[in-house]
Amino acid sequence: MKIIMLGAPGAGKGTQAKMLADKYAIPHISTGDIFRANIKNGTELGKKAKEYMDQGLLVPDELTCDLVVDRVKQEDCKNGYILDGFPRTIPQAECLDAALTEMGEKIDFAVNVEVPDENIVNRMSGRRACVACGATYHIVHIPTKVEGICDRCGKELILRDDDKPETVTKRLNVYHEQTQPLIEYYTKKGVLVEVDGTKDMNDVFNAIVEILGK
Repeated sequence: MKIIMLGAPGAGKGTQAKMLADKYAIPHISTGDIFRANIKNGTELGKKAKEYMDQGLLVPDELTCDLVVDRVKQEDCKNGYILDGFPRTIPQAECLDAALTEMGEKIDFAVNVEVPDENIVNRMSGRRACVACGATYHIVHIPTKVEGICDRCGKELILRDDDKPETVTKRLNVYHEQTQPLIEYYTKKGVLVEVDGTKDMNDVFNAIVEILGK
């Protein structure tokens, strides 16, 4: 079973991808992990990706696609995989489809975790992080015993720049511009399924499993 996870930043698609990977015993593949592994192992593709990343540039679609295809050809992907964070754009999706067609394979499901922007801004701006030990909390969902103080080490918590409402709104705008068209793309392919991501994490998971029908 080959699955792509779609959804805005903060929609919870990464959490769902991990839970699905555990249930179906297939790898959860994120582009960040692929980049890090290839750079660490000094592969040819990793060296090329590092050149762009060192300059603060985005890794080109073609190279990103090559890295992903190289990963899904590995032995642990023979029963399927879950792609999280790729494809992000139509050219990446087309590149992936072309490579899979060559391998005699195709994507089975593109799961869109649907959450309104307003919910995401509220969800992410409620996050708090401990700069000392890295623990994360949420002022509503995972509050600390003492407001603003880490349960684990007693240091002060902060609202990270990434989680500030204005930053989240910018990221959502980029998502709608670049990644939203993928929803139409996979709808036309007949593989898009949508779930309500505003529900409890376990309810979202159960809804996805029911759709997958396995």
